[in-house]
Amino acid sequence: METVTSADGTVIAYDKVGDGPALIVSVGAFCDRKTFVAPPELSQRFTVITYDRRGRGDSGDTQPFAPEREYEDLAAVAAASSSEAPFVFGHSSGAAIALRAAAAGMSVAGLVAYEAPFATADTPQPDVDPAEHIRMLVASDRRGEAVSFWMSDVTGLPEEVLAQMDGAPWVKALEPVAHTLPYDLAVTGGGVPADELGKITAPVLVLVGEDSPAWFQDSVASQAAATPGAQLSTLKGFGHNAPPEVITPLLIDFFTPR
Repeated sequence: METVTSADGTVIAYDKVGDGPALIVSVGAFCDRKTFVAPPELSQRFTVITYDRRGRGDSGDTQPFAPEREYEDLAAVAAASSSEAPFVFGHSSGAAIALRAAAAGMSVAGLVAYEAPFATADTPQPDVDPAEHIRMLVASDRRGEAVSFWMSDVTGLPEEVLAQMDGAPWVKALEPVAHTLPYDLAVTGGGVPADELGKITAPVLVLVGEDSPAWFQDSVASQAAATPGAQLSTLKGFGHNAPPEVITPLLIDFFTPR
């Protein structure tokens, strides 16, 4: 493990594996630097860098929080881990961070964004403000309820899936990072940020799962349309989560100079 100090003084922990140009992985809700395990095919071509987003794992959590802090964290990891502009792969809210960091001026050699969950007019919405509700539950030491609320009311998992989660050890393991869920909502808030995406100058590949809901398909298509020169690709047979083994060939193909 290595660390870097972000712009606001927060310590951000990261790992590096492999050899070659830097490829930073920015993960989504509930994930940390150990979530994305680079397959050998990827680490043989790139130095793969995974980091704990603030509030998770070994990283700090300086308050007050603002979405810009997440973009600064990614930029700090990039500056510490490579002397050249890195490649970046972002998934879910991690993709939103990667896109918005690039739009804000972070230098990247190329970017692959897998389903940044920017809402559209058709995105199902909870009956309460999700960030405020989660903060209330966490403050009341009801982290399990915060996790369940996220799964049911924010991500909209089917009832049969939710029933299987009840009491599952892996669900319990998510509770320590429940307080960071409002951060995920903050970096994806406001709908598709077309004006921001229009400022990106790096090559961008936008990914969407074939099995993802229609609103996600529309959101991702809008993201690609708003990003100059972006490519849009569909992952056949997958939804919002595809394993590293599936993503790796796409990263190698897009990030390898021709």
